[in-house]
Amino acid sequence: MGRLSFSLKRRLLVSLLCLLLHLNSSRGYSLKHCSVGFSQDASSEVVVDCGNAQLVAVPDDLPRDAGEIRLCYNHLRQINRGDFGKLSQLRILYLDSNQIFHVDDGAFIHLGALTELTMTNNQLSSLTGNMFQGLSNLTLLNLSRNNIKLIHPLAFQSLSRLQTVILNINKLQHLPDLQPILQLPNLHKLSIRDNLFPSFETKDLQLNVSSSLKVLDISDSKLERFSITTKIFPHLQMIDFSRCGHAEGLKWDIPDKTLLSNITELYFSIVPLKEIRKVLQSLDSLTHLTLNYMEMLINRGLLATVCRIPTLKTLVLINNNVANLSAKLSNCSQLIGLDLSVMKMSELPEGSLRLMTQLSSLNVETNFLSRVPDDIRSLSSLEILNLSDNLISGLNCEDFANTTRLTNLFLNTNRISKLDRCVFENLNELQVLDLSDNLLLTFGGVFKTGPQQLQLLDLGKNLVSILEKGDFQGLGSLKSLDVVSNNIGRVKHEAFQGLSSLRNLSVSLPLQLENDFRSLRQLENLTVYLFIEDSLKIPHPNFSKAFFQLKSLKVFTIICKGAHYSLPDIPAETLRAMRHLEDFTAENFYVSASDLNMVDFNPQLKSLTVHQSDMSGLEPEQFHPIPNLQLLDLSGTNVKTLDFLSRANLSALRCLKLRDNEITVIDESIFQSLPALTYLDLSVNPFTCDCSNAGFIQWAKNNNQTLVDNGHQYDCAFPAAQRGRKLLDFDVQSCWTDFGFLCFVSSTCLTLLTLLTSFTYHFLRWQLAYTFHLFLAFLYDSRKRKKGAAHQYDAFISYNVHDEAWVYREMLPVLEGEQGWRLCLHHRDFQPGKPIVENITDAIYGSRKTICVISRRYLQSEWCSREIQMASFRLFDEQKDVLILLFLEDIPARQLSPYHRMRKLVKRRTYLSWPLAGRHTGVFWQNVQRALETGDAPTETPNLLAASLPHCILSR
Repeated sequence: MGRLSFSLKRRLLVSLLCLLLHLNSSRGYSLKHCSVGFSQDASSEVVVDCGNAQLVAVPDDLPRDAGEIRLCYNHLRQINRGDFGKLSQLRILYLDSNQIFHVDDGAFIHLGALTELTMTNNQLSSLTGNMFQGLSNLTLLNLSRNNIKLIHPLAFQSLSRLQTVILNINKLQHLPDLQPILQLPNLHKLSIRDNLFPSFETKDLQLNVSSSLKVLDISDSKLERFSITTKIFPHLQMIDFSRCGHAEGLKWDIPDKTLLSNITELYFSIVPLKEIRKVLQSLDSLTHLTLNYMEMLINRGLLATVCRIPTLKTLVLINNNVANLSAKLSNCSQLIGLDLSVMKMSELPEGSLRLMTQLSSLNVETNFLSRVPDDIRSLSSLEILNLSDNLISGLNCEDFANTTRLTNLFLNTNRISKLDRCVFENLNELQVLDLSDNLLLTFGGVFKTGPQQLQLLDLGKNLVSILEKGDFQGLGSLKSLDVVSNNIGRVKHEAFQGLSSLRNLSVSLPLQLENDFRSLRQLENLTVYLFIEDSLKIPHPNFSKAFFQLKSLKVFTIICKGAHYSLPDIPAETLRAMRHLEDFTAENFYVSASDLNMVDFNPQLKSLTVHQSDMSGLEPEQFHPIPNLQLLDLSGTNVKTLDFLSRANLSALRCLKLRDNEITVIDESIFQSLPALTYLDLSVNPFTCDCSNAGFIQWAKNNNQTLVDNGHQYDCAFPAAQRGRKLLDFDVQSCWTDFGFLCFVSSTCLTLLTLLTSFTYHFLRWQLAYTFHLFLAFLYDSRKRKKGAAHQYDAFISYNVHDEAWVYREMLPVLEGEQGWRLCLHHRDFQPGKPIVENITDAIYGSRKTICVISRRYLQSEWCSREIQMASFRLFDEQKDVLILLFLEDIPARQLSPYHRMRKLVKRRTYLSWPLAGRHTGVFWQNVQRALETGDAPTETPNLLAASLPHCILSR
C-alpha cells in the first residue's frame, strides 16, 4: 500500500503546497540560504529548510508566515532577542545540532503560535527564568544532548500548555530541579534518560499540587534507588526503565502499592533489577510489559511471575534468546497481544501459544521460522498476525484453518514459492494481506474465490511471469492491488476480471499486453511499470486500446524501466477515454515533444509530470492550452528554453518545476503569461551569468508572488569566468549602464571643468578671493552683532608688517602720546593662542574706528586684505563712519583695479595721503584727530574732515 500510494501522496502534497502559496501571494521570495518544502502531515504547511547551510546567525529573510523552520546542522552560537521577531505564525522550530550556548531572555517572545521547539545537540548549560517567555502555546520541548546542569525555578512559568518535555542526555543530577516541570498543569510525558541522577525519590520533591504526569522515561540512568513514597503521581501510567540501574542493582521502594495504582505500562531492557519480581507483584493495574534483552532473567523463571499478573494483556519479548519458551509462556493465557520479534527462533515450540485463547495480535517477524507455527491453528481469536521476514517456504490449507477472525496478515519477505488454492479460504474477515517480496511463480487460483472482504493486497516483488485470466475474480471488495514485478511478461485477457471495487492499482505490464481494463470501471489511480528489453520494442496492436474503458481514472502514472522508450502516437490514444483525468505522470517514456497533444482529450487535467524524456525540441505551438493545469513538472527532459509557455494559456498554473534541464537564459516576460504562478523550481540548470539573465535575476529577487525555490543556490555555468558563483549574486546594475555614453559625458565634463578653472584663475581669481573674504566678513559681522560687545579701543590700526617702523615712529607717538587715543595693534594687543581671524574680528568690532595704513605691500597681504574687507563690510552694513583710509604711498587708481573693493572705497570716501602732507605733518595729524573725534553718524551726512582739509593733504 505504501508503494502504491506514495507517488499520489507526493503529487497531492505538492499540489497542496501550490494551493497554500497561491492563497497567500505574500510568499513571493527567494531565500538566500534556505530552500522551501512542505510538511508530510495533513496540514501540508510550507517548510523553510535552512539546514547544513554554514549559518552563524539566524537569516533575516525568513518568510513571516512560515509554518515550520529547520535551522539544523549550522554554526549558530546564540539566539538573540530579535532573531524571530516577525514569525508570529511559526508552529514548529528546529534548532538541532548547532553550537548554541546562550539564549537571550525573551528570544522567543514573538512566537506565540509555536507548538514544538527542538534544540537537541547544542551546548546549553542552564535554563534561565525568561528563556521561554511568550511560548504560551508550546506543547513539546526537546532539549536532549546539551550540557544542562541547572533549571531556574521560573524557567517554565509561561509554558502552561506544555505536554512533553525531553531532557535526555544532559547533566542534571538534582531531582528538585525538575519541580518547575512537574508542576506544569498539562504535563503528560517527561523524558530524562541518561542524566546524572543518583536516585529518583519523591521525598526530594516538594510539589504544591499533584503532577499530571502520565509517562516517565528514566532509561539509561545509573539509579541506585527508585522510591515513590508520596502521592504526587496519581496519573502516572507508564515508566520506562530500559538499561536503567546501578551495577549492583536498582533498589525499588514503593511501600504503598496504591501510589502507582494507575501504572499500565512498564518497559525493561538490560536492567540489573534484583527485586524485579517484587516490582511486578506490587502493580495491580499493569496491562503492557516490555522485556527487551532480558533473556538472563527470563531463563531464570521471570515469566512465571509475569504470567501471574492478572491484568497483563500485552507482553513484548523482543531480542531475547529464550530456551523452553513453551513452558515459560504456558501460564500466560490471559494475553491478547504478544510480540516475539527478533528472538532467533527457528521454530515456535508446540504448545507455546495453545492456551492463549484470547490472543488477538501476534508478532513473530524477523526470526528463522521455516513454516507457520502449529500453535497458530488453535488461535481462533487472532486478528493480526505478522510472520514477515522469516524463512517460510510454503503454506498449506491447515495453517490458517481456524484463524477465521484474521483481519491483517503479513507474510512479506519470506521464501514462499507456491500457494494452495485453499490457503485463505476460511479467512472471511481478512482485509489486509501482504505477500510481497517472496518467490511466488503463480497464484495457484488462490484468489479466485476470496477472501471476500479483502481490501488491500500486496503481491509485489515476486517471480510471477503471467497474470492469468480470473486470477483475482474472487476479490470483489478489493480496493488496492500491487502486482509490480520485473518478471511479468504476459497479462492475459480478463486478468483483472472481478475487481469491480478496485480504486488503486499498481502493476507491471508487458508491451505484448493482451488484457484490457474493461472490468475496472471504478479505478481512480493506476500506476503502470513497463519493463522494456532492448530486443523487444514493438507494442502489441491493442496496447493503446487496453485503457479505453478507464473512464473514472483520475491519476495515471507510466514508468518505464530498462531501455529508454517512446510510444509514437500512443499517449493520445491511451488517454482519449480518460475524461476525468486530473494527474498524469510519465517517467522515461517520451522522447518527442509532439506527444503532448494528449492534453486535448483531458480538459480536467491539473497535474502533468514528464521525467527523463527528450523535450529539447518543444515549441510553443506544440504545447496546447491546458486551462485547469496547476502543476507542470518537466524535470530532466532536456528543455532548453521557456518559450513554449508563452502561448500555452496556463492561466491556472501554480507550480512549475524544470529541474535538471538545459536552460541557460530566461526571459522574465514569460512569467507574465502565468498570472497564478506561485512556485518555481529551476535547480540544476546551466545558467548564463551575464546581462542576458539580468531581467530574470531582478524578477526572482523582487517579485512579490512567485516563490523561486532555492533560487540563491542556482550555479553559474557560463561564461567560464563566472563558474563557481551563484546566479542571483550577479551584479545586474552594470547591465543598465551605457559605458560609452558615460565615458563621453565624463570626458566632456572634465574638459569643461578644466577650461572653466583656467578661465576663472586667469580672469576672476581676485574677484573670487574678494567674494570669499566678503563672505567671511559677513559671518563674523553677524556673530559680533549678536554679542553686542562694548568698544575697548578708539581705533584699530590695520597695517602691513613692512610698514611697522612708520607706525611705531610716526603714528604712535602722536596719536597715543600727544593726543591720548587708545589704539589696538596686532603685534601688541592680539590675544595669544586665539585664532587670528577671531582676533581681527574682535579688534575691528571692539574699536570705534579702523585706520587702514595702505601701501603696495598692504594690498598684497592676505591678512591685511581680510582686515579691510571686514572693516568695509562693517562700514556698509552698519552705515556708520567707522573707516579711515591712510595712504603711505601714491597708488594710481589703475593699480587698485585688481582690488575691487579697495577701488570702490577710494572712489566713495575721503582718504588721507602721507606723501601729500610733506612738511605739514602737524596738520596731517590734526586731521586724523578730527576723524577720530567724529561720532558714529551715518556716512551719508556731510563729512567734516573733507570740508576742512587743504587740497595738498586731502584727496578724492
